[in-house]
Amino acid sequence: MGSVVFKNVVKNFGALNVLRSLDLAVPDHKFLALLGPSGCGKTTALRILAGLDMPTAGKVFIGERDVTRLQPRDRDIAMVFQSYALYPQMTVAENIGYPLWIRGTSEAERKAKIGEVAAILEIGHLLDRRPRQLSGGQRQRVALARAIVRDPAAFLMDEPLSNLDARLRLTMRGEIKRLCQRLSATTIYVTHDQVEALTMADLVAVMHGGDLQQMAPPIDIYDRPANRFVATFVGNPPMNILPAALSEQGVMVAASIVPLEQTRLTACRLAGIVEIGLRPEDCSVAQPGEPGALPGEIYVVEPMGNETLVNVRLEGGNVSVRAGRDFRGAVGESIGVTFDPANACFFNSAGLTAVHRVNNNGRVK
Repeated sequence: MGSVVFKNVVKNFGALNVLRSLDLAVPDHKFLALLGPSGCGKTTALRILAGLDMPTAGKVFIGERDVTRLQPRDRDIAMVFQSYALYPQMTVAENIGYPLWIRGTSEAERKAKIGEVAAILEIGHLLDRRPRQLSGGQRQRVALARAIVRDPAAFLMDEPLSNLDARLRLTMRGEIKRLCQRLSATTIYVTHDQVEALTMADLVAVMHGGDLQQMAPPIDIYDRPANRFVATFVGNPPMNILPAALSEQGVMVAASIVPLEQTRLTACRLAGIVEIGLRPEDCSVAQPGEPGALPGEIYVVEPMGNETLVNVRLEGGNVSVRAGRDFRGAVGESIGVTFDPANACFFNSAGLTAVHRVNNNGRVK
């Protein structure tokens, strides 16, 4: 296997700047999810790594090799496409073994490798079938088998689960994660689905507008977002953002003053914060007029079975709150919202996270 490095990679399509200056390093054996909305440049980055597109500027390395100008076949990578890209006239066994046949591997070795990967993915009973005789999940397993059969330096996956139904996506997420852990494979996985990114990857790289916004383990992306975009893109419901101003006692939110610990208040003042960010699970509903509660009214109630999402209209904006499954409240009713400011993050006027939530040791970072 090998590490993957992008060094100042730029990609322009005419006047359109798709990648601005991508610097990204994926350690050997790690599973990285490239996460972002449509048009952010994540698929372009993957295509440049695969050799399907050439960068306008910059370099790409796999391991110690500069592969920037190499043809795809010379890069020692395997790619799994959204469409699976299986050959309809070939059997499953022939599809899996095709990369080995291209490389001139002997028939005996080819057969042994096909049997080995088919056993890993539990598709040995499908080897004589053709793609049209397979379900979506089975086709996905065949595409994965074809990718791993020749032990490439890196696996590249471009939204491989987007064509599957919700239940099958859930199953295949677990299968791909288990497979990559078993193979200890360096994997680059492109997705716009934050659930896939957060549940499958060792590292998540969030992209927006051709720029890398943040790269970190999933828990840090969620708990300690680098900026307002990451904070609101990752999370469902997304992080609540409200205008904030500082006073002598704390932070003013929704026309109410919430006390802040002095060290935290000083950090916010030095950073020039203008907004506060709160995760829905860090907020709680309260009785109207309860001390310390922000006053508001119920805007929407969404029973989810295991919990209830309550959207509350406050002065300055709406917030989503995760409440218990037994929550009972009607639209238009007065309600309060409470939160621990230690769980909040604060943004400056540039949209950067100037003060993060307090970590487990109680220190502000």
